[in-house]
Amino acid sequence: MNIKEKLKKLPLSPGVYIMKDKFGNIIYIGKAKKLKNRVSQYFINKNHAEKVKTMVSQVADFDYILTNSELDALVLECNLIKKHQPFYNILLKDGKSYPYIKLDLFEDFPKLEVVRQIKKDKAKYFGPYFGINPAEIVKAVNYAYPIRTCDRKIKDNHKMKKACLNYSLGLCSAPCMCKITKEEYSKFIPHVCDFLYGKDDSVYNIICKKMEQAVEIENFELAIKLRDLKFMLLKLRERSVTALPTTSNIDVFGMAKNDNFYVFSVLIIRQGKMLGAKCYSFDNSQIDSEQMLISFLTQFYQVNTIFPDKILLPITVDVDDALFKSISVKLGKKLEVNIPSKGINKQLIDQANNNASEFLNKNCELEEKKKKKKIEILNNLKDILNLKNIPFRIECYDISNISGTSSVCSMVVFLSGSKASKHYRKFKIKEVVGPNDYESLKESITRRFEKLNSDDISFSMVPDLIMIDGGKGQINTCRGLIKSYNKDIDVISLAERQEEIFVEENPLSIKLSKDSDELKLLQKVRDEAHRFAITFHRKLRKKNQVLSILDEIDGLGKVKKENLLEKFKSVKRMKKASVEDLIQVSGITPKLALEIMKKLEELDK
Repeated sequence: MNIKEKLKKLPLSPGVYIMKDKFGNIIYIGKAKKLKNRVSQYFINKNHAEKVKTMVSQVADFDYILTNSELDALVLECNLIKKHQPFYNILLKDGKSYPYIKLDLFEDFPKLEVVRQIKKDKAKYFGPYFGINPAEIVKAVNYAYPIRTCDRKIKDNHKMKKACLNYSLGLCSAPCMCKITKEEYSKFIPHVCDFLYGKDDSVYNIICKKMEQAVEIENFELAIKLRDLKFMLLKLRERSVTALPTTSNIDVFGMAKNDNFYVFSVLIIRQGKMLGAKCYSFDNSQIDSEQMLISFLTQFYQVNTIFPDKILLPITVDVDDALFKSISVKLGKKLEVNIPSKGINKQLIDQANNNASEFLNKNCELEEKKKKKKIEILNNLKDILNLKNIPFRIECYDISNISGTSSVCSMVVFLSGSKASKHYRKFKIKEVVGPNDYESLKESITRRFEKLNSDDISFSMVPDLIMIDGGKGQINTCRGLIKSYNKDIDVISLAERQEEIFVEENPLSIKLSKDSDELKLLQKVRDEAHRFAITFHRKLRKKNQVLSILDEIDGLGKVKKENLLEKFKSVKRMKKASVEDLIQVSGITPKLALEIMKKLEELDK
């Protein structure tokens, strides 16, 4: 069925549509209240922006998934974009949520910790913070109130053998050593909460007093630390927006654009204080500003899950969009969405817009030059090596082993000339015995192409170019194998000694100038594959070494070894573990724990 016929059969229902290119790669994902109207727009409307026209020209097919509501479509769209990372969707380059300070009031001795992941655990979360390090805020609180920050599990009437360093520095009250009762400890908590909410200056006042005392006794090192914390607290205090009530929790969004980029800026205001500002840039590839803004907000609130009471926006949007409905549901009340035209709210929007404009002028121009340079290099590679396609997606494979033992293969991916580490994959060689790089390569590429129809973000995408670290023999090994999967993909190899490039159907090698940008890109890809393979090989060899040395311990069977590795994840962590840590693993007795520690020490000898 061709695209025109599929368009006729689209339903007027909410859902998600998935655009694919001729290789079956997903290049764009979107949601719609009415699938038929939204998807048809792409192919009927001729007034699209140039980049949208380019995207549509590459669409060879599309799929769609019906949902019960637009809200369900929003959730599904978010998950699919995050999973497949389509080229034409706007994607947050920094997908991390902002840091928060967590205080769990349900613990007997609540501790302060800096976290990025918000859990549904009924703990209090303060923030988000950016521009100011929340760890410094925690340190300031510790100098004022000796609240613990450690991960020790405190049990009733159970003393640890030794207090932590913070206790000796006067920054912790050592509940783990029963130095303070629950009742005495709980008296600090209201003051800490009030300070973190911005309602109390007691921390600042105590810091100032302790700084003066440190100067009097000539403890200048401590005085300098306290002075720095004082200035940090002053900086935090100065962020108060005087025209706003201290209960204001607002996210303010600004926007700027040119022919190549959109920039969105966000100001975070909590309890009337501006906790920071940040800008995000995206390729200008969407239909209109409203859709771009909604797409950005959708991804922004996917990773930042503590919501404000109010959102200020720079342009008019559909306030009935599923995104705002979903936030209202999570808030437990209707989210206030404003497009202000006057007053303090308009001033905040102007400030956010100015931030976005400055970022656009200073940063995006340089980024666009770098991007154009990379595309130029890829186009040159196509011509120089006589490739069938521009190598937007390059996959490079490298084998690493020592005399055939712990043999592994790396697969690294470069998209549009840049590393795409989320697409990297690694293979343990299972079927090849001994040091046979050709057969190891064949096994790895076979396993990679057998997963073409999987949900894996990397395996499901077809590369434009496959690159091997080696010579002509490696190309011949790969070529027939790839053709057996009915894929017409260019294959090249780069021999390290003379930096010779070998291509298909050319008996002679190609040598580029050492100063050539094209050669430098290929070297960067090859070296990254080598680094990734070596790192994995060493890790596997170390793991095998640990397993073999643990085999020498009586009473430590396969299940217990697996439990140890599951618990500690790495040899480094296992070696740092105490007896108390080891006996928490199922089946590990104190006697066995001591024997494990003794054996692991032998690895360093």
